[in-house]
Amino acid sequence: MAIRWTTSARLIDYPLISIAFGPDPGLQELRGHARGVIAIGDLATGAIAVGGFARGAIALGGLAIGALALGGGAVGLLAFGGLAAGYVAIGGLALGYAAIGGAAIGLYAMGGLALGKFVIGPMARDPEALRFFSDLLAKLPLPVKLPPR
Repeated sequence: MAIRWTTSARLIDYPLISIAFGPDPGLQELRGHARGVIAIGDLATGAIAVGGFARGAIALGGLAIGALALGGGAVGLLAFGGLAAGYVAIGGLALGYAAIGGAAIGLYAMGGLALGKFVIGPMARDPEALRFFSDLLAKLPLPVKLPPR
């Protein structure tokens, strides 16, 4: 059963809110593709996108791509996910300039397995990494603190 709904309000020719779930043979879609400022659906594209596959400035989904991406797989400037890739990546496996995670790979890396030039991990506490992550974590609104010495 397909669900399709959009608001009549528009912003730059896009609906303010678009919701699309399920197949729609009339539109020849196997999955609902929501397109709007706020998009919610199987596939979602919008400024704020929520869905199985979400693309937007703020994206939340199974696979999320955006400036701020949160999902099982997340790609973005600031990425949070099981697999996170981005400028700042936080996740189980984090890949980025600054990476924080169980396995973290980046120029600056902090985690159980930290690989990079400046690392904080079980075997190393680089002073440059401590300074960088202290500054970074102070700027991010996260309940994350550096591990005690």
